[in-house]
Amino acid sequence: MATKVRPDLSQGAPAHGARHVAIIMDGNGRWAKKRLLPRVAGHRAGVEAVRRVTRAARELGLECLTLYAFSSENWKRPASEIADLMSLLRHFIQSDLDELHANGVRLRVIGNYRAMDPSVVALIDGAIARTAGNKGPIVAIALNYGAQDEMARAVQALARRAVAGEIALDDIGVGDIDAALDTGDLPPLDLLIRTSGEQRLSNFLLWQAAYAELYFTDMLWPDFDERALAAALDAFRLRDRRFGGL
Repeated sequence: MATKVRPDLSQGAPAHGARHVAIIMDGNGRWAKKRLLPRVAGHRAGVEAVRRVTRAARELGLECLTLYAFSSENWKRPASEIADLMSLLRHFIQSDLDELHANGVRLRVIGNYRAMDPSVVALIDGAIARTAGNKGPIVAIALNYGAQDEMARAVQALARRAVAGEIALDDIGVGDIDAALDTGDLPPLDLLIRTSGEQRLSNFLLWQAAYAELYFTDMLWPDFDERALAAALDAFRLRDRRFGGL
């Protein structure tokens, strides 16, 4: 894929006010079924949507875009579908890394991705290292991710610190848990989008979504594009966020 360096349209604070948007990319299978195509065709179309939205996020001034790519529950799917998804992941990294890097994007991965195939882990680690010094927006990919697993790992890490005497048990607070999560160095989550008409979080960013705005659309993920993201951000702009206050 040819490297495309796009103009930076995000100078100054964006009018929508969002820093961090996360998306549950749902509906690839239904998109393919409607067209009498195999499920892998839907996943391929979903990758194209990732490309469109990743570019649009930068142009719309987001600091961070987090995409739910593969959950810890997705291992229950047929082995052939998992193999297709892993192949698409490898291809995306290999074909799109140059463009991401040229545009200053920092790639991050959240979730227990190190439990995945070693060849995939090596590819991911290389991509993260190559973009680590960039100064542009963050694209965080959730791989082998589950929010309950993330919270359990964070609690275990804090427990180990307490046993080692690095932190007093009674002093552990919300800030400590937040910092111990996979997203500890990412901006607070402002908006969580789910495509395909489903209205649930599906074990995604449960802690981080405590005060995030939720946006559900019937649009299937392969059809999601720049206009759809802009519409979600426009809806976010009109929300009255009080964070428990008046």
